[in-house]
Amino acid sequence: MKFDFKPTTIPDSVSISDWKNWTWQLRNSLKTYKDFIGHFDLSLEEREAFNHGEEVFNIRTTPYYAQLAGKSSSDPIRRILMPNILELAAPAQAMLDPLGERKNNPAPRIIHRYPDRVLFLITDICSVYCRFCTRKHFTGQEEAFVRPDEYEKALNYIKTHAGIREVILSGGDPLTVGDAQLDRTLFDLRKIDHVEIIRVGTRMPVVCPMRVSEDVVRILRKHKPVFLMSHFNHPRELTAEAAAAVELFVDHGIPVMNQMVLLNGVNNHPAIVQALSRRLLYLRAKPYYMFQCDPSRGTDHLRTSIEDSLQIQKELWGNLSGLAMPNFSVDIPDGGGKAYYVPNYEVFKSEEKRSYQGWDGIAAEYMNPSAAQILKPQDAEMYYQEWEDLKGART
Repeated sequence: MKFDFKPTTIPDSVSISDWKNWTWQLRNSLKTYKDFIGHFDLSLEEREAFNHGEEVFNIRTTPYYAQLAGKSSSDPIRRILMPNILELAAPAQAMLDPLGERKNNPAPRIIHRYPDRVLFLITDICSVYCRFCTRKHFTGQEEAFVRPDEYEKALNYIKTHAGIREVILSGGDPLTVGDAQLDRTLFDLRKIDHVEIIRVGTRMPVVCPMRVSEDVVRILRKHKPVFLMSHFNHPRELTAEAAAAVELFVDHGIPVMNQMVLLNGVNNHPAIVQALSRRLLYLRAKPYYMFQCDPSRGTDHLRTSIEDSLQIQKELWGNLSGLAMPNFSVDIPDGGGKAYYVPNYEVFKSEEKRSYQGWDGIAAEYMNPSAAQILKPQDAEMYYQEWEDLKGART
């Protein structure tokens, strides 16, 4: 089956050259009540959200992404970009910093939660402020690029912690910065010997795919290995423009991994997750994570239950290629890290054997070899010192 990725409709009032210019998209973002009523027929709940000003998280969307939203207030894309008075409802759980990033912030713009990798927040601007944002304590302060003093302190932290093998550029959205700033940041990170992998976490291919150009992908390729972490949540986000952006990355040797969030009324059905995953895989992007929505302030109406999320995963498991199956994960609040879920097919275990029943009902046993039969690799000593060095660098 070949998927049909449809182009968006360009408004008659906008020239093609403007529409395809990413800086025009950002300059003409919808931000105010006046902007939104010029584009949408707002529901009462949406109108009320605008009336509460600073009580509601920042509001912004590109004209391109606004074109993807339907007329109904229950439209999935609209639920992602449009504020709703439900954001101020009495919550079951509401955290400004649900992942405990502030307490894992040892240097300006650095989040160090896992021993071997850090987040480097190079901007706090996004071109679209998703209503389920987990970083509401940081984003939306309108600082386009990290200040020079903070930039140097962040780099110095990475340089002086040899256990850091991976740096994830985040924010905000790192692809909202200009090409020169992106190039400089990647260049400075590549000068650090112990940094092996760089990731760029971005939603720009989704909400402003015109940002993805030959110049951008050449910059990323120049500083390889760089992984592009995309954030598609619904099949309708995969337009012809978005599909071309994804393929431009992979055609230039930049792996694309997608992280989706399960959202109530948006994608909380196995058919929608399957459709998204298959389309991504067709574009050579790996569906990587299927996250439970974090309990960030104002997200109760967008969160699914763990039980519903597990049911979605269970229905996909075995019916969806492993290449297309995202890992279901819950980020433990307050900085506890990721908790991974997989369907439990084990029905019995002992020291000698384990019994299983698979997704399709087939049952069988797996017999353990004896301890005397298990040998360690003869060349383990070759890698032992590297392992010890890595552990020592983390302390």
